Amino acid sequence: MSIAPSPSWVAIPEDADFPTVLDFLVQRFPRMNPEIWIRRLREGKVQDGDGRTVTAGDPCVPHTRLRYFREAENEPRIPFRERIVYRDDHLLVADKPHFLPVVPAGRYVSECLVYRLRAATGEPELTPVHRLDRATAGLVLCSLRRDTRGPYTRLFATRAVDKEYLAVTRITGRSPSGGPSPPETRRWTVEDRLERGTPPFLSRRGPGPPNATTHLELLAHRESLAVFRVRPTTGKKHQIRFHLADLGFPILHERYYPELLPEAPLDFTRPLQLLARRLTFRDPVTGEQRSFVSSRRLAWDFRERRGAPAPPASPEQPLE
Repeated sequence: MSIAPSPSWVAIPEDADFPTVLDFLVQRFPRMNPEIWIRRLREGKVQDGDGRTVTAGDPCVPHTRLRYFREAENEPRIPFRERIVYRDDHLLVADKPHFLPVVPAGRYVSECLVYRLRAATGEPELTPVHRLDRATAGLVLCSLRRDTRGPYTRLFATRAVDKEYLAVTRITGRSPSGGPSPPETRRWTVEDRLERGTPPFLSRRGPGPPNATTHLELLAHRESLAVFRVRPTTGKKHQIRFHLADLGFPILHERYYPELLPEAPLDFTRPLQLLARRLTFRDPVTGEQRSFVSSRRLAWDFRERRGAPAPPASPEQPLE
């Protein structure tokens, strides 16, 4: 059994209308077996904001905060190492490996970037100010101090960060939205509306004004593979993965788009070929211009000229 080293919190909203705390938790976490919450409540593992133990039959009170520690049986071990790219008094930039979640989620409790970094740095307030998918590698910006966290968070909320990704894709020749295959087109700007799909961890296109914009540039292609430079100006869930697949270029080793594949054991030899390569912004605390670049490489690296493939990159650095 893995138990998170730091507590998680869930707030009961103002409009909550449930007879008991248990009813609220079951509705709030629909993918969890209700028996898990029944056991945790019976064992006194849920407290309110004042540290009082909460029981299953306690009334559901709006504006209450509930505290608990995430648990997971048979948590997968991610055998790759994160790297610290930069650190000062306010800011830390980490280079995340594939497969490692940024924060605890699902069956991942202690195996996540934030807990690894807190243990490595001794910084208990270290908090990521944005997210990458577990399957995506690359740069993650973290705040080290609560009193300066807001300005860094607002960088992403106000789209003041220039984000650059690299993606190695398959060339299917089949585009659900009618987009051309290379080399006829080399640049795209995709704007549409993404919303929660079915199952809810997927994204899908929905009606209404656009809320997701991605700029794509084809750098090189050879046979059935292509490499793209990607600059998203928004940060919707799975935005890059969805947009590339929709144009007919699903990312190499993609399991969600354009078709959800059956769940399978982790295969560390087939990481999703998507890398958050560069972050550029003006530091809101110091006023300095910042630009950070990941040192990671994808499984296939392409030279921009003539589409000649470079030798395969070395694998992720394993944990010792």
